[in-house]
Amino acid sequence: MKNLIITLCGLLVFSLTTNAQVLEPVKWETSVEKISDTEYDLISTAAVDDGWHLYSQSVPDDGPIPTTFIYKATTDYELSGTTQEEEGHTVDDPVFLMKIKFFEDKAEFRQRIKVLNQELSIVEGEVEFMACDDEKCLAPEYIDLRFDITKSVDAKKGLTNSLSSENEGRKEGLWTIFILGLGAGFIALFTPCVFPLIPMTVSFFTKQSKTKAEGIKNAVVYGLCIIVIYVILGTGVVAIFGASAINEFSTSVEFNLVFFAILVIFAVSFLGAFEIMLPNSWANKIDRKADSGGYTGIFFMALALAIVSFSCTGPFVGNIIVLSASEGGLAPMIGMLGFSLALALPFGLFAAFPGWMNSLPKSGGWLNTVKVVLGFLELAFAFKFLSQADLVLQLHWLEREVFIAIWIAIFGALTLYLFGKIQLPHDSPLKNISVGRLFLGLLTLSFTVYMIPGLWGAPLNLISAFPPPLDYSESPYGVGNSKTGGGIVANQNKDIPDGAHLLAPHDILAFNDYDKGLTYAKKVGKPVMIDFTGWACVNCRKMEQQVWVVPKVLEKLKNDVVLISLYVDQKTGFPEGEAPDSKLKLGKKLRNIGQKWSELQTIKYKTNTQPYYVLIDHDENNLNPPVAYTPDADAYFSWLSDGIDKFEE
Repeated sequence: MKNLIITLCGLLVFSLTTNAQVLEPVKWETSVEKISDTEYDLISTAAVDDGWHLYSQSVPDDGPIPTTFIYKATTDYELSGTTQEEEGHTVDDPVFLMKIKFFEDKAEFRQRIKVLNQELSIVEGEVEFMACDDEKCLAPEYIDLRFDITKSVDAKKGLTNSLSSENEGRKEGLWTIFILGLGAGFIALFTPCVFPLIPMTVSFFTKQSKTKAEGIKNAVVYGLCIIVIYVILGTGVVAIFGASAINEFSTSVEFNLVFFAILVIFAVSFLGAFEIMLPNSWANKIDRKADSGGYTGIFFMALALAIVSFSCTGPFVGNIIVLSASEGGLAPMIGMLGFSLALALPFGLFAAFPGWMNSLPKSGGWLNTVKVVLGFLELAFAFKFLSQADLVLQLHWLEREVFIAIWIAIFGALTLYLFGKIQLPHDSPLKNISVGRLFLGLLTLSFTVYMIPGLWGAPLNLISAFPPPLDYSESPYGVGNSKTGGGIVANQNKDIPDGAHLLAPHDILAFNDYDKGLTYAKKVGKPVMIDFTGWACVNCRKMEQQVWVVPKVLEKLKNDVVLISLYVDQKTGFPEGEAPDSKLKLGKKLRNIGQKWSELQTIKYKTNTQPYYVLIDHDENNLNPPVAYTPDADAYFSWLSDGIDKFEE
């Protein structure tokens, strides 16, 4: 009797606290401030209800949905830099296991534009965002933004102080890009295309110059020209694509797929299959210009170096530009500055101290070894981009086990190469291996062995940023290891019905399609549990990781209900021409499957928060009041049992 009273009281509390309602915790306003006759700041201000938070524009991969601004492109204006945001709060999220930045109460975002047509009156845009509180999240939402230039007000002096912390953060990011570029440049020095040119070029300047001072001066000018050429390259990338477009590219599926292909091509080239060369006519023309002498000739000598060494430096340049995409703005230029500085330093230093050249190792087969090692690394990193595209599209082609198996194969082959068991086309005969090569081989062998337990569910914390997350796998607990509490489904994995899959990490039979799940429930005579969830829903993961794993709850989910998980932030689009009309925003089409499930929840259950759990019968009637975030496993179990019992009555 006592347990019955507790259960009834618990259900009463749920019914009171989860009263269905459509929430709108974030409200947007726009304004415009005039900076000069041609520059304006487009200001988007988010008012956030108490207890709720809005995520930053910069969120790590596999984290929650970031706030994203899109401005309608026209010839009347151009964007200046990226959208700036305030300092916000950064916390270590215990579920996503990453630092995540968000805003509370109020958040202001500023996008500066340069007006090209003085008749411009309206700028249109859109913001995509998601909001969460401590118990639930909302589905990603799209809000139209309208900025009236004719109603702009003059910017107040000192107005940008509120963004100073954000700018400091960007400075730190630019320093990181600079250091990474510098490191890449130093590595590129030890490639067959660059290293042999150092003593040759310095000797040329010192011998051709009348005095030692003149030789040093010419070598320094040569180094400065190298820097100018690569910085111009970074500037060109920004000018062609635009600072904000680079950041958008870095998060797109198409960009990740294209860069995967580029890295594979460069890797195959590094491994010796072919040489990637710029047209010989370019090099010949540059050589003729270099013969003109003077500073002009020195500049064209530096340009000749950039062209001749492209087959080795090209992959580094590409990597730096991609890494700098996350920062946007001037980052490609800063990255190229670091890279070119590392390339230029040896020419100035060895010209000033020519005696140092005697201590340089002689060119030989070791240079090709460096190039091959870099080829293996390029190939490994390429799969990170392919994995990112696979995750976004949820194709499950490159799940965790497959990714780790590929890396084991790549680094295993690299180990065999370093130990001399594999020979590649441009390798010199190897009678014995050096101590350095032996230690590098042992290091890669250790790394390869370290990754093997990942096939059986080991977290692999050293490389956690590269492979897909643990729950994006064929079997989160590894081959032949079931830590899921047993149950009927766990013992009948061979017969998974159409449209279903085993939900990781519990092996619960789950559907992601409402109609297919309901049809199967009718076939097997079980009630349906609808799980309105999201890939970026923090508390959804908490429920799955902390409540669903409790044995008595897990037994119910695996054996007594048919689970239909509807992801409201699923980005999968509809076939061309088949996008349904929105029932909430008249005149607009739904963009993706996630919006379809979000509208279903909003219209049918009068709420738009996740997680949200509903138990229904075969006529789609509620068996008991739905519940939201319920961290108490006993209360959640009571709710499950109550609905299942009512279905069986």
